Amino acid sequence: MTQKLLFLLDTDAVPSVFDTVVAYDGGADHVIGYANVTPANVGALVDGAIYTRGPKEKQFTALFVGGGDMVAGEALFKAVRKRFFSNFRVSVMLDSNGSNTTAAAGVALLAKAKPLAGKKAIVLAGTGPVGLRAAAFLHSEGAEVAITSRVKARADAAAAALQERFGFTPTAIEAFDNAARASAVKGSHIVFAAGAIGVSLLDETDWQNDPTIELIADVNAQPPLGIGGVEAIDKAKERHGKIVIGALGVGGLKLKLHRACIAQLFESADKVLDAEEIYAQAKANA
Repeated sequence: MTQKLLFLLDTDAVPSVFDTVVAYDGGADHVIGYANVTPANVGALVDGAIYTRGPKEKQFTALFVGGGDMVAGEALFKAVRKRFFSNFRVSVMLDSNGSNTTAAAGVALLAKAKPLAGKKAIVLAGTGPVGLRAAAFLHSEGAEVAITSRVKARADAAAAALQERFGFTPTAIEAFDNAARASAVKGSHIVFAAGAIGVSLLDETDWQNDPTIELIADVNAQPPLGIGGVEAIDKAKERHGKIVIGALGVGGLKLKLHRACIAQLFESADKVLDAEEIYAQAKANA
């Protein structure tokens, strides 16, 4: 039987252990990771994947673009696909820092809890991979989206990146500390926290009595959590009259989605799994 080979093309200095484990759990027989992969050096790796097996066996080779930098990941993803031609291609997936799968799971669960169209949504720490994708998915649901960063220039750059990739420009807000973020969330119906591990973005007192906030999601599972008063295990839990989803609540669907996407890479040789495709699957499985 032809072995299912998944090649991790990681933009970081070390291939992701997390992505490696999930790749095996998703059905890959062998996972081979490459570090410091760039558009300049990826060509030989792609060529090795597309030229070695015949047409009927190509579906058992797949590529996964990962790493912590979404901008670098998108550039690498584009370079990989540019190398394909005719039937010389294999399936490929982009999930830099878990961006597509984590954000898709979080927003899909929010959308399952309540309609998001016409709501005001704010993504705290919205300039990272997960925050960027969460903003895009919230917009796709019809929400009016804002993103925050400690530095206005970074928020503006992220807004420009969203305009280029998804065709919309969120409101960019500078929010240096918790007090500024508490001010920024006022008037929002949806709060999505996408900050770094162990960084508190909002205190419980800043949202518990807010009459406008309806939905909250926090993807940080390591204490201190991103939003005070939200437990990691919360999954559509009502707290202070709001529906809240914690990191482990998001994580269950994220892992299910990630594994399912890996499995699909081996169903044909022409799958391309990026934001839109992955979010559609998240919605179907939320």
